[in-house]
Amino acid sequence: MTTKNPNFSENMLSVEEARENILNMMFVLNTEYLPISDCLGQVLSEDISSIIHVPPWNNSAMDGFAVIANDTKRASENTPVKLTVIDSVYAGDMPSSKVSPNTAIRIMTGAPIPDGANAVVPFEQTNEIQQKANKQHLETIDILKPVKENDYIRFRGEDIKSGDNIFKKGTILRPSEIGVLATLGFKDIPVIRKPKIAIISTGNELTDLGEPIQLGKIYDANTYSIASSVEKYGGTPIIIGIAKDNEESLNDLLDKALDYDILVTSAGVSKGDYDIVKNILSQRGNIEFWSVNMKPAKPIAFGWINKSENEKLPLLGLPGNPVSAMVAFEQFVRPSILKLKGYTKLDKPSVKAILKNTITNKDGRRMYIRVLVKKEGVDYYAEATGNQGSHVLTSMAKANGLAVCPENVLEIKSGQKIEVQMIDWHVDDL
Repeated sequence: MTTKNPNFSENMLSVEEARENILNMMFVLNTEYLPISDCLGQVLSEDISSIIHVPPWNNSAMDGFAVIANDTKRASENTPVKLTVIDSVYAGDMPSSKVSPNTAIRIMTGAPIPDGANAVVPFEQTNEIQQKANKQHLETIDILKPVKENDYIRFRGEDIKSGDNIFKKGTILRPSEIGVLATLGFKDIPVIRKPKIAIISTGNELTDLGEPIQLGKIYDANTYSIASSVEKYGGTPIIIGIAKDNEESLNDLLDKALDYDILVTSAGVSKGDYDIVKNILSQRGNIEFWSVNMKPAKPIAFGWINKSENEKLPLLGLPGNPVSAMVAFEQFVRPSILKLKGYTKLDKPSVKAILKNTITNKDGRRMYIRVLVKKEGVDYYAEATGNQGSHVLTSMAKANGLAVCPENVLEIKSGQKIEVQMIDWHVDDL
């Protein structure tokens, strides 16, 4: 690996500097109560304590027979102990009989332990199967193996006791946490609300989907890749529309974006773009147009639009090239959404992978190369997915990661290891 790149420049913002400036303007949102079924990926906004025991009563861990353990101590397959079956109890029912010496109650998994019983004999350790095969009525049961006191009983409060602090504020709700909350009977959960992200694309050349394409026009891809990315990371995308390159169109759409948490625009941020976009954004707030030391996605706009005298709407302006927009989204918009949601770990998951293609960094910028990562044996391998032009969206669609070549590195050869930010994990990748 060559570690000196003669083209490296310190005149642009580093990715870390740009990201820090952006995240310093992002603050955790307020609380909302959501139905538990809508809470996947949300962050708890307060501690959660249990008001019940789990399990709420002593219950059976197996299908079998509730017994007095001492009655079974001499049981074996050669000399079974015969007990009288006096009742049955199912999950959801309460026992109506009491176990006394030399009796048993047939019990299902999860059913409450009857009074008098102190153990459960699994049905596999009885002759129940033989009796059923012979179509015998279950009046007695042969115990073929002894049990000890408390065997196969799940005790009240064994998992959770009433008053226990279960989850701390800031806990991310995965399916397992949601399952625990449901077990405790919580219907609505206090979480940090989902950020609403307004999306505007700019440019006279853009045509919305469903409209006939005309010479010199292109369909608006960025709106939909950005919107789906917002949803992927737990935000709510609000598509405002396409702004033409004139003051009236842009101002009209900006007015419609003011009720949301972040405004994401695409195009209109490069040096060669129409000044009208930059001028309007600057007039309505405080916008800086940065050159970030990365490839793709060098031009980025960031700042805010004034909502009112005391309120500001953060704005992130992404480049117009579709791959540049998606790479910039991953580096800057994604962590912004996560911070608003209350996440504290904002970095993308990454792996070290062995390159299958040599990477040459001619520009001295941090390169994000679209790669497909696969595990072969114990190692991950990364292979470029094709043309790396910032307009070639198909190579992004084929990728599951972004290989990162540092700014000051001129070349990483095939066979060497490189850090890869994972965009998506699939079963085939593991």
